[in-house]
Amino acid sequence: MHRRTTLAALATLPSLITTSLASAASQPALQALKPSPRMPVLFVGHGSPMNAIEDNAWRRAWQAMGTELLARGTRPQLILCISAHWLTPGWQLTGMANPKTIHDFGGFPRELQEAQYPAPGAPAVARSLASSLKSPATGAALGVDTQQWGLDHGTWSVLKPMFPKADIPVLQLSMDYSRAPAEHYALGRQLQALRERGVLIVGSGNIVHNLRVTRENTAPHEAYDWAQAFDAVVQDQIKKGQLDALQNFQSLGAMAQQAHPSHDHYLPLLYAAGAARANEMPRFFNTGFQSASISMRSVLWG
Repeated sequence: MHRRTTLAALATLPSLITTSLASAASQPALQALKPSPRMPVLFVGHGSPMNAIEDNAWRRAWQAMGTELLARGTRPQLILCISAHWLTPGWQLTGMANPKTIHDFGGFPRELQEAQYPAPGAPAVARSLASSLKSPATGAALGVDTQQWGLDHGTWSVLKPMFPKADIPVLQLSMDYSRAPAEHYALGRQLQALRERGVLIVGSGNIVHNLRVTRENTAPHEAYDWAQAFDAVVQDQIKKGQLDALQNFQSLGAMAQQAHPSHDHYLPLLYAAGAARANEMPRFFNTGFQSASISMRSVLWG
C-alpha cells in the first residue's frame, strides 16, 4: 500500500521545508496569527472514544494538561490537530467556519453519540496554510475541504476535556496513508514555524494500536510483551531526542507489525515529532495501556 519515495523527491525535502517555513509567515491570513512565544507540541494517545466522557485517569490527565497549558499565560490562537482518523488521497485541511463534530464509530452509548465540540474553524488560515505547506514528494500545495469532514473523535475526544469551552479555533490536517512515513515526518517539520505564531500542534493516535487482540478489563500496566517492547523503543528514541529515528519504525519487523497491523495511529506521532525540536525535553504522561494492546503514552514538547 506504500509508494516508494524516489531519490529525487527526497533530495527536494530540505529546500521544500525551508521555503515553507519562510513563506508561512508571509501569507496574509497567517499574519493575522500574531507572533508568540513558541507554543508546545503534543502527541496524545486517544484510545477508546469512551475516554471522552468517562471519568477515568486518561481523561483526567487531559483535563490537567489543558489547565496547565492555559495557565502558562500564552493562549493558543489556533489548534492544528493531526488525527489518525482522517485519511485522504493527498493532504487536506479542514476549511469550514463551523466544523461539525463527527461520530466516526458505532456501538457506543447515546451519551457519546450526542457529544458535541462546537469549536470554530479558521477558513482563511486554512487556505493560506494549504498554499504555504507543500507535499514532501511533489511540492504541490495541500487541499482544503470546505464541506465533507469536520472534527473526528481523534480530535474532539481529547480537546473536549482539555479545552471544554471550545472557544479556540481548530483545524484538522489529514494524512495520505499511501505515502511513506518519511514524508509524514517531513510535513511535520514544515509545521515548526507555526509554533511561533500561536499554533498548538496536536498529534492524536496511539504508539501501539492493535484492536484485533484487545483484552477488556485489564489494568494500565498489563499489556502484551510485544506491545511493551515497541512502546519502550519509541519512548527511548523520544527521550534521547532521536526524533528522526521514529520514521523508521517499520525496521523493527514483527514487533512493529504486531503493534500496528495498520499504522494510521502511529503516523500522527511523526507530525508531532517533526514539529518538535530534538533539543526540547519531552515529558511523558498517561504512560500505560488500555485493553492490553493500546498504548496511551502521550508526550509534551516545549
